[in-house]
Amino acid sequence: MRIVNVPLGQRRYTIKIGGNLLHRLGPECARLKLGSRCAIITDTNVGRQYAKPAYNSLVRAGFEPSLIVVPAGETAKSLKTVQSCYDRLASHRLERNSFIVALGGGVVGDLAGFVAATYLRGIPFVQVPTTLLAQVDSSVGGKVGVNLKAGKNLVGAFHQPRLVLCDLNTLGTLPSQQYRAGLAEVIKYGIIYDPALFARLERELPALLRREPKVLAAIVARCCQIKAAVVGQDETEGGLRAILNFGHTIGHAIEAISGYGKYLHGEAISIGQVAAARLSAALTGLPVEDVTRITELFQDAGLPAQVKLNAGQRTKLLAAMKLDKKVSNGEIKFVLANRIGKVVWGQKVPLTAIQEVLTTERTR
Repeated sequence: MRIVNVPLGQRRYTIKIGGNLLHRLGPECARLKLGSRCAIITDTNVGRQYAKPAYNSLVRAGFEPSLIVVPAGETAKSLKTVQSCYDRLASHRLERNSFIVALGGGVVGDLAGFVAATYLRGIPFVQVPTTLLAQVDSSVGGKVGVNLKAGKNLVGAFHQPRLVLCDLNTLGTLPSQQYRAGLAEVIKYGIIYDPALFARLERELPALLRREPKVLAAIVARCCQIKAAVVGQDETEGGLRAILNFGHTIGHAIEAISGYGKYLHGEAISIGQVAAARLSAALTGLPVEDVTRITELFQDAGLPAQVKLNAGQRTKLLAAMKLDKKVSNGEIKFVLANRIGKVVWGQKVPLTAIQEVLTTERTR
């Protein structure tokens, strides 16, 4: 088992990464000295496979769990679903020292974390991410929230988990499309922080696509180390943490205008990261060969590198980008790269440059 510590003072916590960890959920929660009542929030897909072992592990450890199952997919991240969860927690009589287990991918983690942040003005929660994207990114760092029709994650909070338990065995049942979508966040860490990781991904992508356990464990742990280091320096995104949003401004807008269903999050930010790389070549000096490496790595991972939009869709995309959380004084701010492994944040990008990368098709 690999262990990564997230250094946040009194809110510090541990990420545990390894195989067959789901059966240890109960004992791990017992070490946190939490209240006996708890709730597992999961979705219909994950619940069928992993709710029972999670539930039984908690019962064996002396807890009194309740199971809350929400619909699968991004549309579950809504205030309507949050209200339904509140009602279930109240009927199960959860108290201030009770806790929530988020069992699932990024959608479940964001939703359950937001419910935990707001119910009784905040109760503890534990992340048990079951997708690659959630294990390397969304389960770590305490950003939780839900969507509005106007945009993604516009209602949210910072609420750190007490523990993140990454059972790598859960990735074995992940559909190929979901697994590949998670690689978009993995690749992002190489672009924004670690050129050696990026080069390793170029070398070992076939093994990673085969989900070879040793390679997978090392890559997941390295991504968690990077995110822990960034969050440890900037918990609430006042500066450095903004680098984690590389490619997300365009990616989130693509998700919004396509109705949170056409593209998985990882697919949308794959397109966004390639677009950000091309903007970086024009504005911050990213070498053309680095743009090529970035584009080809996403394509080799089976991820989209561009999206075809008509004039009306481009107009909607630009409007959605202006609703992004990172907009300041009406200006869209981007994270752009100087080179692979080094990025700058808070960059103003001319509208003409954005339109250019959205209208010019790339060929491999």
